Amino acid sequence: MQVTTEDGGRLNAFAKEPRMEVMDLETSRSRGRSSLMMMLGGIVLVAGLMAVTAAIS
Repeated sequence: MQVTTEDGGRLNAFAKEPRMEVMDLETSRSRGRSSLMMMLGGIVLVAGLMAVTAAIS
């Protein structure tokens, strides 16, 4: 962790940031598909929960 001294003697600590990851086009496309599938799965889950709630009440 990098620590600097500010005016007045106060210490300021900076967290180590992770290295940047440069994505190529193929990696970007595969992540796009997985996020789309995750979103569709969430929509199906919410619709199913709403159907169960309607059936119970």
